[in-house]
Amino acid sequence: MTERTKGNANDVVLETIRAHHDRLGRTMSDHAVTIGRSIDRLASPSARQAVLVAFCTGEVLPHAVAEEETLYRVAADLPETRLLVRAMSAEHVVLRDLVGELERASTPGEAVSTAAALNALFQSHLSKENDVLLPALADAGVDLGALLDGMHEILGEPAPEQSCGCGGCGCGAQDLVTEGTAGSAFGGAKAAAGEFLVGELDVRRLVPARRHEEIFATFRELPTGMAFVLVNDHDPRPLYYQFAAEHPGEFTWDYTESGPAVWRVRVGRP
Repeated sequence: MTERTKGNANDVVLETIRAHHDRLGRTMSDHAVTIGRSIDRLASPSARQAVLVAFCTGEVLPHAVAEEETLYRVAADLPETRLLVRAMSAEHVVLRDLVGELERASTPGEAVSTAAALNALFQSHLSKENDVLLPALADAGVDLGALLDGMHEILGEPAPEQSCGCGGCGCGAQDLVTEGTAGSAFGGAKAAAGEFLVGELDVRRLVPARRHEEIFATFRELPTGMAFVLVNDHDPRPLYYQFAAEHPGEFTWDYTESGPAVWRVRVGRP
């Protein structure tokens, strides 16, 4: 591979990683804000607190481990990034500790403050990776495509073994299944037999920034007892977390197709 070809390939990988970082950062921020708003409404944040913990244990912490095994391992051997990656590895330890503190938080004040600290650290951490570490590795001639081949936790692509929708892949969502209900893959109540479909919402035609807006607009207009089928080009697992935080107990979520090229989820209003 020529240096120019390697550079172009690295640019594509960099954009892919940054897009994944952007999704992780927005999801983290949304959950932290939702926990704070629950306190403003004098409501318990415990359900939203559990959703954020599940998101962190299912996506954020595995992402951190994957980075340590690939990007950080290479960066530790480069003089220009050795000190940076040492500090960022220490931040991973703090992230893990904060997730544990959030899981143990027993008062609204503890939940809000810990979620806010977790979000602030994570956003700062992502910025350093995007703006300093990744460009430094690319400038040092590291072939990021070869280094990260198959690393779905970093590139944001769903791994084949995680596409079954079983809820047992380590994402943490299986812990959200409501006791006594016939849960779907991510804990939404099983769609009632009398629930009518209003059609499909295929978001593959939309740019990623528009997809969540369109999905939630469709859900808001959905009458009780109705459902639509969401069609996507990747596993919409993060969207479940957002639904669980913003509409707890108000939606159903059932996979009807789980990749590898197309995902279909029946989203209903029970």
